[in-house]
Amino acid sequence: MNQTYKVLKSDIELFAASLNQVRAYVVQPLGEGLINIVDYGGAAEKITPESIKINGSYFLRKQFEFRVDVKKDSAGM
Repeated sequence: MNQTYKVLKSDIELFAASLNQVRAYVVQPLGEGLINIVDYGGAAEKITPESIKINGSYFLRKQFEFRVDVKKDSAGM
């Protein structure tokens, strides 16, 4: 089974993940394909146009990516 991720960008994606209590993790892009996983996450507790609160910490939307795992079977479904 392959495992990949989806970056949550829009308000709708973030709110849907929050309502479904999907565990999101916080990633800081460092450039040239490098990343730093800042927080292994949890469900979003608060979402504003500027920031997202996860596990009691606020993260600026302009500085971080918010990812959720997406699992696919061998048929790509």
